[in-house]
Amino acid sequence: MTEILILYYSRFEATAAMAELIAHGVESVEGASARLRTVPPVSTVCEAVADDIPASGPPYAERDDLLACDGLALGSPTRFGNMAAPLKYFLDGTSDLWMSGALAGRPAAAFTSTASLHGGQEATLLTMMLPLLHHGMFLVGLPYTEETLRSTTTGGTPYGPSHYAGADSDRPVDEDEARLCRALGHRLTEAALQLARGRR
Repeated sequence: MTEILILYYSRFEATAAMAELIAHGVESVEGASARLRTVPPVSTVCEAVADDIPASGPPYAERDDLLACDGLALGSPTRFGNMAAPLKYFLDGTSDLWMSGALAGRPAAAFTSTASLHGGQEATLLTMMLPLLHHGMFLVGLPYTEETLRSTTTGGTPYGPSHYAGADSDRPVDEDEARLCRALGHRLTEAALQLARGRR
């Protein structure tokens, strides 16, 4: 069974909705499963400690989730053209995996959601790719053979799926954005399968 880890942070559920759609794309490939994981918020109060289990949604990610995956989809809302601090904090704790090369040679992708249409979607996706490159992962994007990239008027980039959530973060993922999320999940899984065949 090929397992794709979909690791994300979501504040207003838009990125979580995208993660679910990417999981559908992963599981559209025979013999593949998606593992959804999130990260806790980062507090400005030093004494604040998050519960070990989130109140809702998937469990918090652990180091072993990364070790076990055959591919990784990384998702975050945009924060000034960059990933949100909670996801960056989690990634900053993976230096032992970087040192050992544990993730090298596996495929990875990124996805994001923004409150404004031109709120740094592509910059966020590109900055999310930097730690993936440092880990030696192969980046997977969305080629223009995905026709939806030519027609979408909201989210969607060749660097990965994106979503325009609106100023109040209440705009649902539209059909174009959903199609691109599913396409990325499918494409990432196919890449993982091909790489696994090449290692045999």
